[in-house]
Amino acid sequence: MTRRVLVAGIGNIFLGDDGFGVEVANRLASHPQPEGVRVADYGLRGVHLAYELLDGYDVLVLVDAVPMGEAPGTVAVIEPDVPEPVDAGDDVAPVVEAHSMSPGVVLGMLAGLGARVGRIVVVGCEPADVGEGIGLSEPVAAAVGPAVELCREVLAEMVQPLDESLGKEARR
Repeated sequence: MTRRVLVAGIGNIFLGDDGFGVEVANRLASHPQPEGVRVADYGLRGVHLAYELLDGYDVLVLVDAVPMGEAPGTVAVIEPDVPEPVDAGDDVAPVVEAHSMSPGVVLGMLAGLGARVGRIVVVGCEPADVGEGIGLSEPVAAAVGPAVELCREVLAEMVQPLDESLGKEARR
């Protein structure tokens, strides 16, 4: 059985380097993907991303501009904690504000809907400028190609058949 993996490029293309995830997802999507992998540009559509995840994915790879305190254009892989699903009896309704659907809000909403993703990986890039304007700064634009390659490396690890990833004990 192959893992289901969603690669989601997120960000606002009207805020300079915040469009990094969208650019990486679009470039990555222009190439064939391994079985079980879906690559999509979600931009500002965090609500759509949360509902897409309800279809059941083993791994979510978010691609986004992420302030890390590094030099602009620095690309890194980050593995945040996966939020636990909220018990439906808790009467906790997710708060949805479409214009502030950060990855944390999307994952919180997903937990509020009672869904879960097994593993989350963020491929992030340190932005230089997230002010109003279309287009990536020079260091962030230069990081798009390396980020696409990093996504491919992450995907190569993630799409191993489930029984292979469990090791020899699963094969007995």
